[in-house]
Amino acid sequence: MPRVGQEPLRRAALVSATIHEIGRAGSLDVTVSQIARTAGMSPALAHYYFDSKNALFLAAMRHILSAFGTSVRRRLRQARGPRERLRAIVGASLGQEQFETHVVGAWLVFYVEAQRAPEAARLLRIYARRLHSNLRHALRMLVPAAAADTIARGAAAMIDGLYIRHALHDALASPAAAERLVVQYLDRMVECHAPESGGGRGRRSSSDAGTS
Repeated sequence: MPRVGQEPLRRAALVSATIHEIGRAGSLDVTVSQIARTAGMSPALAHYYFDSKNALFLAAMRHILSAFGTSVRRRLRQARGPRERLRAIVGASLGQEQFETHVVGAWLVFYVEAQRAPEAARLLRIYARRLHSNLRHALRMLVPAAAADTIARGAAAMIDGLYIRHALHDALASPAAAERLVVQYLDRMVECHAPESGGGRGRRSSSDAGTS
């Protein structure tokens, strides 16, 4: 039997090992034994904490999404004004921690798995809705609502596409280059759609000065 107090640590180690192994393989074609070995424990112990490889996969998916959400919230707390909020969201989406090779590989596997597994699809829908909502919320302080919705969808699609480019070893999809590309898109779209007047809506506030 596992020692009391070890469960959180061992679960975390198994989740980390799952992300690493799935990302390395680029598919779910890994075994619980491989995952357990990477985590430094026996397959029997891995099965004690997670009753199947699918349970491990979903736990890994939730972990990556939770880490992403934490990064977004941390960056948004430091943002001043809508333009900085947009940069915070993009920065969290395309930060170095999200561009680790095994994490990118795991994300791509998540998208493939979501085509057949309802729970994986549900988790990705939650991620997509939150990303869109965060982008749209900041954009609505700068452009009309209809434009905000369209621009947010475009930015989210760019973020997903840049991960695919990175997985294909596209040199332009480094974290810094990817972030810069999405921010340039957002700046240009805001410039095109911002009303010329309307109580400051669409104009930069003083807290946004110097951030574009």
